[in-house]
Amino acid sequence: MFRFGSPEYLYLLVLLPLMVALFIYAIRARQRALERFADRAVLPKLMPEASPARLKLRFVLLSLAMLFMILALARPQFGSKLREIKRQGIEIMLAVDVSNSMLAEDFEPSRLERTKYAIDRLTEKLNEDRIGLIVFAGDAYVQLPITSDYVTARNFAQEISPSMVSRQGTALGAAIDLAASSFSAGSEGSRVIILISDGENHEDDAVAAAKAAAERGIKIYTIGIGTPEGAPIRIGGDFIKDADGKMVVSKLDESTLEQIAMATGGGYIRATNRSLGLDEIVKQINEVEHKDLTESIFEDFSEQYHYPLSIALVLLLVELLIPNRRSRLLQRLNIFRKKRVEEDNLD
Repeated sequence: MFRFGSPEYLYLLVLLPLMVALFIYAIRARQRALERFADRAVLPKLMPEASPARLKLRFVLLSLAMLFMILALARPQFGSKLREIKRQGIEIMLAVDVSNSMLAEDFEPSRLERTKYAIDRLTEKLNEDRIGLIVFAGDAYVQLPITSDYVTARNFAQEISPSMVSRQGTALGAAIDLAASSFSAGSEGSRVIILISDGENHEDDAVAAAKAAAERGIKIYTIGIGTPEGAPIRIGGDFIKDADGKMVVSKLDESTLEQIAMATGGGYIRATNRSLGLDEIVKQINEVEHKDLTESIFEDFSEQYHYPLSIALVLLLVELLIPNRRSRLLQRLNIFRKKRVEEDNLD
């Protein structure tokens, strides 16, 4: 298996197209400046030592060297050994509402930010379980497939935002259907969905989706985040208003969330500013039957950064050895030109 040990350095690749753009701009600006003094057809005679082709070749070599240096910084690695491990645990799919209503500030600093913090705390309490992440608004998407990598799960959870789903709304049913179909094979009987939302369902029949999940042996635990009194929704400093110009207030709809949990034999918890309720749900989840979860992992990863680094150094060396101008010495030693002159003299 191939991977990068430090993939964050791959973001430096965006510098390459910027370099190309700047180089093209510089070449054109130089050409325009030269044409102010002489016609383009006369320039080669006035500057016989100039070599635009060499300049372009040096830039290509420099760009390739930079590419391979960035790859070396990212630390390419190959896994040389595949090992199967078994764990006693369950699979948890987190379905998180990222609709605009989750930006309401009846929870500090907002419903969504409190949810992110709670997910971070949840991953610290998990041990042998697997976790996945689904985000939903008017549509639902898998943000993170089922994994036992809690660090990755925390990082993905911190990135969730309403901008991830273009169509607004709250499709609870679509989120449940997607979560139910996202578990890995062999985990039947040990599958749990944790649905975090304000419960305002405007899209589909969420209770019917919950009943379908229950038929597949999946329990759903719901967390209602928000207050019955509700709060306005602020985006970019401005509050959302309806067609009549009135301020939109998002309120917690506990009824729908309770029905979803009841349909699967799970449980419903109303979040508070002190606790989102995930601790209580974890206690209940621990009573779910834990199964042997088999996972194949690569280990003994060997570093391969020296290969792209060596290529980069060779390219840099070649680039340094190529002069920008034609060499006068080589021009004098042009044996083909000398031979042609001798033949002309014989004739």
